[in-house]
Amino acid sequence: MKDSLREIYRDDAPYKPYLLSLLVIGIAVGLQKGVMDNYLAEIVSMGEFDRGIAEFFRELPGLLLVGILAVLYRFSAEKIFKIGAVVMVIGMGMLSIVPASRVLVTLSICIFSLGEHIQLGMKNSIGINYARPGKSGLSLGKQVSVQDMGTLAGYLVIIPIFIFMDSSSTLFRLVFAVAAALILVGFASSTKMQSSSETDKNRRRFYFRKKFTKYYILEVTYGARKQVFFTFGPYLLVLHFGASASTMSLLFAISAICGSILSPYVGKLIDRIGYKIVMVADTLLLVIVCFFYGFSEHFFPTNVAFVICCAMYVMDSIISLASMASNVYVQSLSDSPEETRATIATGVSVNHLVTIFVALLGGWVWKVTGIETLFTISAIIGLFNSAFAATIKTRKA
Repeated sequence: MKDSLREIYRDDAPYKPYLLSLLVIGIAVGLQKGVMDNYLAEIVSMGEFDRGIAEFFRELPGLLLVGILAVLYRFSAEKIFKIGAVVMVIGMGMLSIVPASRVLVTLSICIFSLGEHIQLGMKNSIGINYARPGKSGLSLGKQVSVQDMGTLAGYLVIIPIFIFMDSSSTLFRLVFAVAAALILVGFASSTKMQSSSETDKNRRRFYFRKKFTKYYILEVTYGARKQVFFTFGPYLLVLHFGASASTMSLLFAISAICGSILSPYVGKLIDRIGYKIVMVADTLLLVIVCFFYGFSEHFFPTNVAFVICCAMYVMDSIISLASMASNVYVQSLSDSPEETRATIATGVSVNHLVTIFVALLGGWVWKVTGIETLFTISAIIGLFNSAFAATIKTRKA
């Protein structure tokens, strides 16, 4: 029987306004992501390399997160969460009003992303603090579920809007304005969170130990291959195949639903066959995905190639679930839960360091040599990842 919210959260914890804030902000994120690639391609006229530059600045706040949280260390997690919401409102509001200039739009994206990353750094702390003893895992799972539901709702709203209305600058701006208003509602809800949760100190410092060297290297290769699909996978569908915002939102929605359904099974698979096998197999499957994504149009008619690429995008989102295996690997090496959290937090920072440069390099490779080369490189990185993961020594429980 599923635990009710009252069974998961402490009676004195303001979990209702917190979850409401996550829900409405999730809807806003779904609205924004559902149309962003089309807005950049159709209205801002960003090419391949321009998209890489925009992604560089979108990822930059993630790299700077440790320093940002160090500056805000005197504030509670709730206050920092609210600051993140305000920054997100500013960024999304700018998207709704600034001219379709590449510089101004990129700046708006960067500001919005800064707010997202600030909030992201606080969610675990708040979720754990609000939970009853022994319910921390359920609390964290619930907040992820709530925000994912909101994001999915945002995607589903976009689909009929862009089916029945002509794609225009005004319509895109209206979507961004509604998203900004929703984030403002989320901020208003968060003002009722009067608790003072301590921030996660693991996010304010880097933690390097020799025994985790292979994990750090795997995070580098995983970050590189992830960024190629996250940034250039959807943009290929829009820029080259002419996918509409409704089509992209439908694709994102399908990926989200598949992820939600299959995530528990991937977790069980990791427990059953071991993290090492999963870490090796997922990137071997990625080679197949990369091949079809980069070369399908050479073997099939354009309309068939488009469907294949959409299927490969969903497949990649499913494969990405296997990244949970690396966290289990870290846990097997750690001497304490604190060391596990600190190492994973550092891995996230290492991941971001790689992704921002892959965004720039990937856009340049696509523009100069073609999409085939970009996904061939991604496949080669995947093969290296598999070969390196195969050298991991597993520990028996």
